[in-house]
Amino acid sequence: MKSTLATAVFVSVFMAAVAGQAPGRRPSPEAAPLPVWAPVIVKHRLGNGLPVWIVEQHELPVVQMSLVVGTGTAADPPGRFGVASLTAALLTEGAGARSAVEFADELDAHFANLSASTTVDTSLVRLYVPVTGLAPVLPLMADMVQRPTFPAPQLERARRQRVATLRGVRDDPDALAALAFARGLYGASDRNAAPLIGSAGNLESMTVEDVVAFHKSAYRPDNSTLLVVGAVKPDDVLPLLETHFGKWQPAGAREAVRAPVPEVRRPARQLLLVDVPDAPQSRIFAGGVSATSATADYFPIQILNAVLRGRFGSARTPTLREYTTGVRPGFDRRRSAGPLAVSTAAQGHKTAEALAEVLGELAEVLKTISADELARAKDTVALEFSRTFEVTGRISSRLQALETLVVFDVPDDYYSTYARVIQATTADDVRRVAARYLQPEHLVMAIVGDRKTIEPRLRSLGIGPLTTVAIDELFETTSR
Repeated sequence: MKSTLATAVFVSVFMAAVAGQAPGRRPSPEAAPLPVWAPVIVKHRLGNGLPVWIVEQHELPVVQMSLVVGTGTAADPPGRFGVASLTAALLTEGAGARSAVEFADELDAHFANLSASTTVDTSLVRLYVPVTGLAPVLPLMADMVQRPTFPAPQLERARRQRVATLRGVRDDPDALAALAFARGLYGASDRNAAPLIGSAGNLESMTVEDVVAFHKSAYRPDNSTLLVVGAVKPDDVLPLLETHFGKWQPAGAREAVRAPVPEVRRPARQLLLVDVPDAPQSRIFAGGVSATSATADYFPIQILNAVLRGRFGSARTPTLREYTTGVRPGFDRRRSAGPLAVSTAAQGHKTAEALAEVLGELAEVLKTISADELARAKDTVALEFSRTFEVTGRISSRLQALETLVVFDVPDDYYSTYARVIQATTADDVRRVAARYLQPEHLVMAIVGDRKTIEPRLRSLGIGPLTTVAIDELFETTSR
């Protein structure tokens, strides 16, 4: 299982879903699918063109808002890996006429929480507040988004914290394996091969001017959508939003910075080995590049992933059953083509055998997927999806659901039709995506472990050229 630190820092290089999946904890496909939330969205544009989506939910007297900015870590410019994450971290460190302390005190006075974060594709500013505190707290959110002060001392502190985090991660084998895998998949100079929070060299040279420039180019009304979910009525909340966000104008006439859509890279089959002397276990990642969320392949890949989880979860081979912690497949949903991979931890002396079994299972799924196996996988995916909305009053899940609609530009009926689309997916669809995205000649394999124990046996397998990678190399960037 990936550590909390590895998941938080390296979500840009591996799928967050894997971190939460453990064999034997899948819902029973026999259970009846739960009702799926079908949001009634009131859509509006403020005077400056900022889109606003409002969903009423009156079960609790609270409101959650999210400003979805269409620029995330993937848009970090060369030489400035980490600027998107650093910018978001500094938004609450002073804004408008308030210092960081004054900002926090006023939020506390209204029992509100205001935070900012980044993903590969987006930057997010989220507000949680009792409905009675919405009017007095909205000016703080507006200042945070439109008028952050980015004080130099806070930037220096945040930068030091990130550099220290990167040093600590050198002792995390899950993070090292994720980085090695991404490096093989995307190439050493690609943003996806660096941690989400950036690289130490880039962070150490980052200035207030860099953060200000990124904020101006990304945090703009023409690059954002404002989402509101909670105990409000559109006629009541829209005037407030117009007051505080309707006069917001982009800083400059040029278009907002967005990450370029890279070409789908198909690296040659390769095996990367990161030496951690005397490590009792090895971490293994194996996989390739999958589809973007916008393609028709997205739904068949969901089912393929469930098929793999079923096969690996059953631990049909003694090696995987007795010498690993379980094999976890998954893929990372992104606007661009994200990774599709499996991961596991194996006892050091059984590393080669475990990898061989993983590759054998991946090859087998290219040959055959039974009708029964396909049906179980489809039922599992549909049921897991419906359980996302199991708690009726879970306002945070509703807000995140709206964010998904915005980020991936999917239709409003995405949730109500999801199970139907999954069930309509055919065996041919699944076999097609398996053949396209699990090509043996393009598999990237990354292993972190004790080289003297595992290398001789790995080489004897003859599964591809083996390259050793030093830990220091994983934290270097060749971006220009």
